This record gives sequence, structure tokens and C-alpha cells, in this order.
Amino acid sequence: MAHKAPGRSHRKGMTVFELLETFPDDDTAEKWFEEQRWPEGRFCPHCGSTNTREEKDRKPMPYRCKDCRGHFSVKHGTVMQSSPLGCRKWAVAIYLMATGIKGTASMEVYRQIGVRQATAWSMMHRIRESFDAGEGLPFPGPVEADETFIGGKRKNMSKKKRRELKEAGAGRGTVGKTAVVGVKNRETKEVRATVVPVTDTPHVAGFVATHTQDGAKVYTDEAKVYNALDPWFDHESVNHSVGEYVNDMAHTNGMESFWSLLKRGYHGTFHHISPEHLHRYVNEFAGRNNIRDLDTADQMSTLAQGMVGKRLKYADLTAHGKADNGLSNGLKQ
Repeated sequence: MAHKAPGRSHRKGMTVFELLETFPDDDTAEKWFEEQRWPEGRFCPHCGSTNTREEKDRKPMPYRCKDCRGHFSVKHGTVMQSSPLGCRKWAVAIYLMATGIKGTASMEVYRQIGVRQATAWSMMHRIRESFDAGEGLPFPGPVEADETFIGGKRKNMSKKKRRELKEAGAGRGTVGKTAVVGVKNRETKEVRATVVPVTDTPHVAGFVATHTQDGAKVYTDEAKVYNALDPWFDHESVNHSVGEYVNDMAHTNGMESFWSLLKRGYHGTFHHISPEHLHRYVNEFAGRNNIRDLDTADQMSTLAQGMVGKRLKYADLTAHGKADNGLSNGLKQ
């Protein structure tokens, strides 16, 4: 029997040399972004008119709409808007995030593209917005649903943090961690996940119901919150508390694998993720999972197209306090 190559051998990857040949300079990278955004021809992001022209000096922006007289660039109306960085740096950052299956640290991006660490951190959060493809149609099933908790271990917390938890009467286990719920389509392997404030029936079962077609087969663990699915779905569960992880077709191994990868990124790459930003990391890992069968060039195109119509200002990123901008600790992402 022939040895099967590891990974997804049917995919066409992209070497660093090919990346640099594809994006030798900012002008080439800008044209590439334009091709992703305007595959059928350039139009004005202000009014939608196709009656546009290129400015001679290309300043302050390279294009002008003859109808609304607005100036614009390929960055306008995307997460790159107002960024002084050249398109080549954005393209390389997209490549690094698309190919880093366990996540990519902002320290790595800052070293590779030659920007400040805080700038790399901001860029990466903006790119994470492009991983979010929206809710989409409900999964037809079969579907796996599960929840997990993201956060550091209690033994690694500072004495002050442990004392605060003790004074608040908090126990062990999930204390100090953030809950995430997700569903996986077994047929397409697509994953959708979100951060939830609490793991109660409205947030957990409600999320599953929103992303699953009525009557579909749903597999979960024995958590009571999933009992609310019974009237509308063909619901089966496995009892993890007694060591049952597979019962015929009933298991949540697909979602468990996704959680495992997310946590490898948390502990091995980022080391810390602020709860205020966790939803973007969840979007990143789910989005990368959903495009993993594409060639690397197509993955990059998907992310570039996903940038349109989204905006994330640096002031909004740092609104929760200076400690969240990654400056207080070089390992904090």
C-alpha cells in the first residue's frame, strides 16, 4: 500500500520564494488586492458608480469617482482603511495567518514584515475580521455540537488573581475562563463557533439551533442544556462523565479536535488571549478551518475579499485598557 503523505497533499501550497515573486513590490500587491476586490471592474465604494478614473499623481488617493467626486483607494471600506502600510506588507501578513494552522504570534509578524509589534498586533486583529464569513445557512446535518472553556490554569495565575477568586467564593475548574460554543457539519467539516457569556440553554442550545436545520441529526455530550434540542432535532448524546466517548455514530470528536487546535494556539503560540479579543481568535481558527482545503493562493484571495465592508480602528481595539494592546508583555497577543 502506497504511503499517504501527511497533511492535505491535494492542496497547492506557496513557498516563501513564490510569495516574494508574487508580491515583489507594493504596486504589484496593490493590483492584486484590486483584482480580489473588483474582479469585474473598479467601482466607487462611496456611491457604487463604475464611472471612475485614475488620478495622475495618485494623491491623496489613486482613484476619483466622476459621479460623486469622491476619492478612494483599494483600501477604502476595508479593514486596511487609513493604514499607512503598503499593500505588500498586508499581503505577507495574510499569507502568514492563512498558513499558520496553530496561529501566528504578533512577534513573528513584526519580525517578518519589519513593523512595530503593536502595529503587527493591530494588523492581525484586522485580518481576523476577514476570517468571519457571517452566519450562513443552517447546517443540514449531521452536526456535532460542543462547548469548551478558554483561559489560563489557576496554578499559573498570580497570587493576587487567585486571592480575588477566593474572596469571590469561586471554585476551581472553569473559573476565570471564557466559554465558547461551536457546531461542526460532519459532511463539509465546516465549523462555526462563538464566545458566550454563560453556558446556559439560551446561549448554548440557542446557538446550535440557529445554525442547524430543523429535524437534522445532532450529536452532543450529556450536558443538560442540550436536552432543549430534543423537540426540534434528532438528538443523540454520549456520556463523557462515565467514560463514554463514542456510541455508534454518536460522538463529538470533530468538535473536540477543533477545540484542541484552538487551545494549542492559546498555550503554544499566544500564551494569553484577553477575553475582550477572544471572539476574533475564535473567528480566525474557525475561518482557517473552513478554507483549509483551498490552495494557499485561494486562501489568501478569500481573506482579501473578506476584508471588504469591515472596519476596526486601533482605538476600538485598545478601548479595554492599555494592557490589552500587547505592549505590557512581548508574549501577550
